Amino acid sequence: MTAAVTGRDVRRPPGTGIVLGSAAPLPTPQRRRTLSMSLAPDPAAQALLPLLEEQNSRISFAAFDYDDAYRLGSTIMAKATADDLKITVTMTFGEQRVFHAARPGTTADNDDWLARKFRVVARYNAPSFLISTKYRARGLDFNEATGLPVTQYAAAGGAFPLRVNGSVIGAVGVSGLVENLDHDLVVWALEAARAAAV
Repeated sequence: MTAAVTGRDVRRPPGTGIVLGSAAPLPTPQRRRTLSMSLAPDPAAQALLPLLEEQNSRISFAAFDYDDAYRLGSTIMAKATADDLKITVTMTFGEQRVFHAARPGTTADNDDWLARKFRVVARYNAPSFLISTKYRARGLDFNEATGLPVTQYAAAGGAFPLRVNGSVIGAVGVSGLVENLDHDLVVWALEAARAAAV
């Protein structure tokens, strides 16, 4: 699970003692299977899936350009400043970073978390929280089940695809809070941007 510890996201796959993003070696495939079988399906995650899937299918724009990216990122940072949230915000169009800002209390670890969350969004064309929730609902750890390296992929909430007419053009993400709050902050800002665009 994700926790806020001095402004950084921290996850420990159950039973591994590994902090994701650390230099610790990845579990072997044999160990990965053993660990995955020890997790139980999460009923709370199962109950949350319909909402996350609905958000994923609904949140899209008719148009979204550089000025829109600046406004969206600035909206998130204004909320973070008002609520004294220790977060980092990043937005990309493809491989280009079009917005990046960080609040006091964050570190380069937040940038690393965002990069790993964005890889999940790009690979699965879905919010990182939706992907992590799908695996938890089935009682599986994302990295163990997929074999994707924890140093490159983090299925933790906070990164959301930017879609124009249904096609992914990039992603927006927050790092620094617990994963559901990272996700909720991004969704709140996207919903506000969609309402303003109408």
